[in-house]
Amino acid sequence: MLHERLEAYACLTEEALGRYLPETDCAQKRILKAGRYSLLGGGKRLRPALMMEFYRLCGGSPEDILPFACALEMIHTYSLIHDDLPCMDDDDLRRGRPTSHKMFGEAMAVLAGDMLLNRAFELMLNEPCPNVEPGNAFAAAGLIARMSGAFGMIGGQVLDMELEEKRESALVEPMIELKTGALFVAACGAGCQLAGANETLKNASAAYARAIGLVFQLRDDLLDLEGDAEKLGKATGADARQHKLTYVSQNGAAHTRERIALETKIALQCAEQFEDHAFLCELAKWLAQRDH
Repeated sequence: MLHERLEAYACLTEEALGRYLPETDCAQKRILKAGRYSLLGGGKRLRPALMMEFYRLCGGSPEDILPFACALEMIHTYSLIHDDLPCMDDDDLRRGRPTSHKMFGEAMAVLAGDMLLNRAFELMLNEPCPNVEPGNAFAAAGLIARMSGAFGMIGGQVLDMELEEKRESALVEPMIELKTGALFVAACGAGCQLAGANETLKNASAAYARAIGLVFQLRDDLLDLEGDAEKLGKATGADARQHKLTYVSQNGAAHTRERIALETKIALQCAEQFEDHAFLCELAKWLAQRDH
């Protein structure tokens, strides 16, 4: 069931992304081409899937909230474009293809990321979602904005840079919680909020998101250490080459696996707050064991 539903959510997302950022023959068409290159370049589409699944669990139909699901994917994509820049991680490959700045130049990559961020908020503010209460849409957009900003994903990137400079191990988990976990919190929480869920379910979704966000990043760190570069679509060993302070480098691979198991258990307990929780449980287990 897991991969079939993930595929169904990915197909919904992919088709809608193409519609929401179409090719247009205009003077500034290069920026649209650059944005589409990264946005439609593959990926797991986990964040849209989580948003649509939590919306479904709270009584809605996933198609109702495609503008919000696609907006979150645009924000995620913009963060990857900027993360790959020479002034950040200076990566040449993303999902097995040249990164945006390698294809279009550094300045255009910066602008492509900026454009995707702005387009995301255009969608949430302007694209109709007739089956969503306006107050719930407003609150969901606010949550996504906060989780994308200084108290969320961007704040996490700042802490990542602080780690490089200060080598303070105490910053590792807060960095992961913000840089990786915040958009998972946005996805799960917005799905509940858009459906008008009660506080108990919203709290359970946030706790689930924080747990799988940590699992996702710790598994990423392990894969960078011992994964298959071909499956990952990017070079491995980057953390070691750059002497990055990560959870794995700080605690070792064995302890990292123990922490992944613990956080997966927490995610499973949170999922049980929802009546039809099989997908959430399967997803948490898969994230703990994934090879790409």
